[in-house]
Amino acid sequence: MISQTIADFTTLAIASGGWMEMDRVYLQNRILGMIGQTQFETAEIRQSPKTSTQLMDELVEVAKNNHMVGESLSEQEIFEAQLMDFLTPPPSVVNAFFAQFYAKDPRNATDYFFKLCKNNDYIKTRAIAKNIVFPAETEYGTLEITINLSKPEKDPKQIAQEKNAEEVDYPKCQLCMENEGYKGRNNFPARTNHRIIRMNLDGESWGFQYSPYAYYNEHCIILSEEHRPMEITKKTFDRLLKIVEVLPHYFVGSNADLPIVGGSILSHDHYQGGRHTFAMEKAPIEQSFSLKKYPNVTAGIVKWPMSVIRLQAKNKEELARAAHEIFARWSVYSDEELEISAYSQDGTPHHTVTSIARKKEEGFELDLVLRDNNVSKKHPDGIFHPHKDVQHIKKENIGLIEVMGLAILPPRLESELKEVANYLLEKENEMAAYHKSWADQIKTSNSITKENVNTIIEKEVGKVFARVLEDAGVYKRDAQGQAGFERFVTTFADN
Repeated sequence: MISQTIADFTTLAIASGGWMEMDRVYLQNRILGMIGQTQFETAEIRQSPKTSTQLMDELVEVAKNNHMVGESLSEQEIFEAQLMDFLTPPPSVVNAFFAQFYAKDPRNATDYFFKLCKNNDYIKTRAIAKNIVFPAETEYGTLEITINLSKPEKDPKQIAQEKNAEEVDYPKCQLCMENEGYKGRNNFPARTNHRIIRMNLDGESWGFQYSPYAYYNEHCIILSEEHRPMEITKKTFDRLLKIVEVLPHYFVGSNADLPIVGGSILSHDHYQGGRHTFAMEKAPIEQSFSLKKYPNVTAGIVKWPMSVIRLQAKNKEELARAAHEIFARWSVYSDEELEISAYSQDGTPHHTVTSIARKKEEGFELDLVLRDNNVSKKHPDGIFHPHKDVQHIKKENIGLIEVMGLAILPPRLESELKEVANYLLEKENEMAAYHKSWADQIKTSNSITKENVNTIIEKEVGKVFARVLEDAGVYKRDAQGQAGFERFVTTFADN
């Protein structure tokens, strides 16, 4: 009975903290009208055995039958977000609750906000559950492999509507604060049920939100109120360290601010964080060095496929200054012997860093990953980018998340790897030609059975991802590369 569904959904709305029991009839009538019904029958006020998304599905189905929802995916998502907005208190109330919880413990505050964003379907938990995830043991530790299946593919109706859609410059991008409560349109996601926690970072207004299609636990985004391009400056390191001071149970990182090595939206200044321990965080220091100007900062090179300098200190201001000096030196440093060039002949800069901050019991920690976005005739996609022989698995930019050891692989691999398995088992297959060389190598070096074929493929995908990270590393893991890394370190270290 749809009236019971409406009553149960209303009970969840009141429990969310944005409404009171006095609002029950009002809410029920609002929902009734949205789904195209005209009569509300008697229903029990109870705690429903169904989840919020299950109740939403039932309401959407009735709305479809009553022709209250369009046929395209975007129209359905807009309608769903409007329904789930009833389960979401207004921004001022959400921020007030967050502050109350934060006063007791920062973890309580993020627990509240994270739960809210899952219950109101802003975080697409059901879609995220479709992702294929498996570990990969490598010499650098246990890497994480994800084949991303969470984002829904656009249907033909939506593609046609987008083609004819009016050009609108609002919000300027999907990271702007103006997304909060935005209805959405054919070519822009629904954000009616979206909320942002306000943060003051050294006098600037920033926002804290979760990612709708999270790649790891409590995947969050910290975004500038001002729509401005990403740029790595001294303030970047100050802000990262301030954020982990405010949210000490989260890491936070900044993507690089240049194309090819920046895996994110470069048009809006933002960072990503969350409650997850990546393989890079567990990686040890394999060569320590001291900084004469910063005697209280511990420094060293991390054992990792990419080129990482780790800094640790109790004082976050001194740590930020040390990080900025290393970044400034890297920005202008060249080593032609290793195809490392800070600038093109026309003055175009090519060096930046991907930086990750963490709060530790003994103080603060910053990882600086050296990045270079030069291209060459041999490597037109990028010298320090996945090379051609591994692009059958990963061709896309290596951003912050991959840098730390979590592969985000394209959805095409779900079906393609099944065909690779068929090929390895010498069964009829439609394996893509670009996988053949790799598959032949796997066949040669493994004894393959139908029981172990998928495990072997997962292991080999992990090896490819480790190679992808090595390709993206500026200083290679060989004698020549490590000697080059040491040459750079001596420009600022006191060995």
